[in-house]
Amino acid sequence: MSAQRRKTSRRRRPSPRRIGRTLLITGCVLTAVAGGTAWYVYRDLVSSIGSSKALEGAEKSAHGDVNVLLMGLDSRRDQNGDPLPDEVLDKLHAGSSDIGGYNANTMILLHVPADGSGAKAFSIPRDDFVAIPGHGQDKIKKAYGLAKAAKEDQLSAQGVKDRRQLEQEGREAGRRAQIDTVRNFLGVPVDHFAELNLAGFYHLADALDGVPVCLNKPVKDRWSGADFPAGRQQLDGRQSLAFVRQRHGLERGDLDRTKRQQAFLAGATQKLNSAGTFTDPVKLVKLIDTAKKDVVTDSGWDLLSFVKQAKNLSGGKVQFTTLPIEGFGRNHGEDINVVDDMKIKRLIAEQIGPRTTAHPSAPGAPAPSSSPSSASPPQQESPQPQESPQPQESPQPQKGSIDGGGVPCVD
Repeated sequence: MSAQRRKTSRRRRPSPRRIGRTLLITGCVLTAVAGGTAWYVYRDLVSSIGSSKALEGAEKSAHGDVNVLLMGLDSRRDQNGDPLPDEVLDKLHAGSSDIGGYNANTMILLHVPADGSGAKAFSIPRDDFVAIPGHGQDKIKKAYGLAKAAKEDQLSAQGVKDRRQLEQEGREAGRRAQIDTVRNFLGVPVDHFAELNLAGFYHLADALDGVPVCLNKPVKDRWSGADFPAGRQQLDGRQSLAFVRQRHGLERGDLDRTKRQQAFLAGATQKLNSAGTFTDPVKLVKLIDTAKKDVVTDSGWDLLSFVKQAKNLSGGKVQFTTLPIEGFGRNHGEDINVVDDMKIKRLIAEQIGPRTTAHPSAPGAPAPSSSPSSASPPQQESPQPQESPQPQESPQPQKGSIDGGGVPCVD
């Protein structure tokens, strides 16, 4: 790089405080971007963070808008498929490395408009019963694991025995399937994605020296390890994972857990924006190490360009919506969320605009209808809409209610 270009890079480099404001809502998934405060840090991060080719050739959003799919895997294994250390599993209160599979238990589509207006984040309940390309209908969270297993079986039948190769190619197939399933369900392109493993919540909270959250009432759940009083409190890594994983004892189960995930991100973004987060070298290095250890992104993502575009990603300028369901049902003995695909597509189109038309063979095109025999029709209960189809702002404290101090209070 010439001396003139280096000077230009220095002049244009955004300040750590401005980048801190930019990254507020995406938490650990976009912690990688925080490394862009210095070019050498950014270059080191890009060369070290896990990258994927799952989005190569995919349709892009029109007019410069950006849609980012944030995926959290319920996996007790690292990026190479190796079990997490026992001491980490003990802290996570998540059982052994043999359970959990590769379900995408957290899915959030983050829409960042090109015009600089406020970003919107759409949480997808993990048990929504949708069409999965090549597998009929099933819970949307299963697309990743089903495709990963199928790819590994195919490679094994071809004589591939290398465990690392099976793991990496299986995960790439899983990412493509999960992205395609979400894309078809919502009816919009996915421009970029970031994948976080189960330990990522733990490591993010640890790197931030705790994440603030607020509870409307005390909770105690032996399954997740959640044991918290009511009110605002600071959670360490172990507590944070218990907080976002709890669903037993919550009135609406997984739907309330989705609210927990949103609340965790809001707390993490507030902490990222607090004084000293990006001026403390020790904290900055911990954030960068977290991104290297826990995050996979698509290889075509120019993170610095995204930082410049996503200048309005602050805690108060991101609108969270949990996508609505029509009721509950059963499929092959499992509880599912019954959804109206067309209602979902209309909601998304109203909020962020319709997708561009895809060629039937393009990666973003809807998959052909699956064989009815691949999954039995759900036994639907009486429809009881669980969420309003309109976006909901983070709840503001009301008279007599608990004050979360800037973070939403949840059940």
